[in-house]
Amino acid sequence: MFSLALKMLFGDTAKYLMLVAGLFFATFLIVQQASVFCGLMRWTTATLKNVAAPIYVVEEQVEQVNETNPMRDTDVARVRSVSAVRWAMPLYSGIQRVRLADGSFKTVQLVGIDAASLAGAPQRMVEGNLKDLRLPNTVVIDELAIERLSVDFKDPAKRIKIGDSFEINDIEARVVGICQAMRSFTGGPYIWTTYERALQYTPPQRKMLSAVIAAPGKGMTMDQAAAAIEKETGLRAYVNRDFGKNERDVTTGKTTRYGDFNTATVWWYVKNTGIPISFGTTVVIGFIVGVAIACQTFYAFVLDNLKHLGALKAMGMSNFRLSLMLIFQAFTVGIIGFGLGLLASAAFAMGALKNGQPPLYMPWQIPVAAFAVIQVICMLAALMGIIRLSLYEPAMVFRA
Repeated sequence: MFSLALKMLFGDTAKYLMLVAGLFFATFLIVQQASVFCGLMRWTTATLKNVAAPIYVVEEQVEQVNETNPMRDTDVARVRSVSAVRWAMPLYSGIQRVRLADGSFKTVQLVGIDAASLAGAPQRMVEGNLKDLRLPNTVVIDELAIERLSVDFKDPAKRIKIGDSFEINDIEARVVGICQAMRSFTGGPYIWTTYERALQYTPPQRKMLSAVIAAPGKGMTMDQAAAAIEKETGLRAYVNRDFGKNERDVTTGKTTRYGDFNTATVWWYVKNTGIPISFGTTVVIGFIVGVAIACQTFYAFVLDNLKHLGALKAMGMSNFRLSLMLIFQAFTVGIIGFGLGLLASAAFAMGALKNGQPPLYMPWQIPVAAFAVIQVICMLAALMGIIRLSLYEPAMVFRA
């Protein structure tokens, strides 16, 4: 029965290829656009991944990591006074403009960390020594900065390297290290320096502290420490889930989930920007294209083979078995179209990773969801064929 169904399917080459093409484009649109959306959302939390710290303490009105309200320097001491905190260090994070050797200006994400502990420093150094950051007028740049801050990136001799310098607010910044870092949503490279030097690079204002990064004390989970900080200081404490897995409460044995800065940041962009609508529209269009092409083509396929199916029905094959044949044909086409679409998406992803644009992140949930959507489309197409076949009388096969 199934071999006969495949012979009928592959025998009509034109409609078979049209079905595969429709499902291929639907798969590619859904997977590619969903992956780019996830990539953009990951970029919004780049600071949390690049500045590794268990807990971020910010002003109470802050909702996402890329828009922090300035705090008083005394807030660092307030957080340190909480018994549930092991250590707490100041953090500056802001967008600044740097002046290159040729006089041009570029935008960067400047990060200032504590000079003594270097808490919040980049985790993966490519060149140089992180401890050199304590020297006067020094910075550590990420790999994107080599491309953006070089006078001529295509010429290896003119690429920025360790020992080169540029200006931030008319103050020298000398490169002593290069690190790996995730790209930010704003598109600028990351530059690390000490907290005191970051305040010198930044135009002065009354409050300069962006956040306080902290770690839980011995025997305390990140959630317990965050709750204690909020209770005792009145500031807002977020847990950085990317820093590590949540530990169980030693007293209750349960894992509690406090305010997650990653989730809060992503949801802020989902609720306050048009990004989800833009990508969601494309995903919906992909679904509509798949439904339109697959249903119409498969229905035409059933009409063209109606006499053959009617003959099988006249010879005693039940509607159930004929329906299984149509479902099997639709499922086969769905597997092939989905596989080709996923392969094209993977090829696109490899090109995107090589060029760095567009941002693309494909968790396993996206292919699984896309496969389910494609099979729903195929089952809708098969259902239309089954309805038409059930209304067909076997006697019509023998009419002249």
